Amino acid sequence: MRKLIEQLVKFGVVGLIAFLIDWGVLNLLVIFAHMNSVAAGIISFLVSLAFNYLASMKYVFKHREDMAQWMEVLIFFISAAIGLLINVIILAGFTFGLILGTGRYVLFTNIGKLVSALVVAIWNFVIRKWLLDDTHTHASNRLKPADKRLSRDELDTKWEHSFSHRLGLWSLAHTPKGWR
Repeated sequence: MRKLIEQLVKFGVVGLIAFLIDWGVLNLLVIFAHMNSVAAGIISFLVSLAFNYLASMKYVFKHREDMAQWMEVLIFFISAAIGLLINVIILAGFTFGLILGTGRYVLFTNIGKLVSALVVAIWNFVIRKWLLDDTHTHASNRLKPADKRLSRDELDTKWEHSFSHRLGLWSLAHTPKGWR
């Protein structure tokens, strides 16, 4: 449980920095470039995504030995694309029918951004924890003999049959020669 809390804190710090980048670029584009909130939201989301990927894979999630790195990148960007879709839908919903360039438009753009940031953060953590994080190695190492819930063998069997592990093994088997 301590490891999960540490990971959530790291995820929160990286997410907060990514949000500040996203929010700053969004407001620069909406206020100074008079750009539509959805278009500005897409651009700001993509700018913050580059930071988020690098920081998340370095500080938050551990590389899985049973998954090819190209699959990690693919999962990260597919989940980010879904996050972007969530972001666009929420921003469009909050600013629908408002007049571009007004104070109310900027206010509702920012409220929409806050709501979408929360929803997308939850989505990102859940999907990345499930598919990208090396939880098996860490859980197996922490398991104490007195732990009545699962034995090491039961944990290993559960891991062997998990979608995440099978996807990782498939990615390794389908990695082109010369790739890592």
